[in-house]
Amino acid sequence: MFYVYEMRYDKDTVRASRIECVPFCGKVFELNQDIYKYEYNGAFYPMRVALDVKPYEWFSENGAKLVMKPDVFVLIENHELVGSVGCYGNEVDDLFVCSPYLKKGYGRKLLVWAMNHIRQQGYKEIVLHVAEWNNAAVKLYLDEGFEIVRKDLIEQ
Repeated sequence: MFYVYEMRYDKDTVRASRIECVPFCGKVFELNQDIYKYEYNGAFYPMRVALDVKPYEWFSENGAKLVMKPDVFVLIENHELVGSVGCYGNEVDDLFVCSPYLKKGYGRKLLVWAMNHIRQQGYKEIVLHVAEWNNAAVKLYLDEGFEIVRKDLIEQ
């Protein structure tokens, strides 16, 4: 069992993004799929183990088909994958930063980019879900103006 927060952002403005992400498909996918798989599993593995969410390494060859969509975006700098974020309608999901870029502000940059992208799609309210366990992510989202609107118990 674990708790998940539903968080929402409905303020009038979103601060400007200083990065540009691209859809994770086509050539970008072909060039980065192995590092994406490694970093995705690495980013979510500790949480999945701590919460006993199986499989612990979710991303597999089948998972590749799930992320190769126009809703998943990646940040590439100097021809290297920095991080990724999913924007599904008005929801931010699966935000992660590759290990060499952790603790350098890229999580915040990806979040702000996603918020701007969702607003450009015509949505006012932005929503996300985060495990209560993930203290750093909860703090980031609160710092950026999200509010906790619900706390759900997940029983496996």
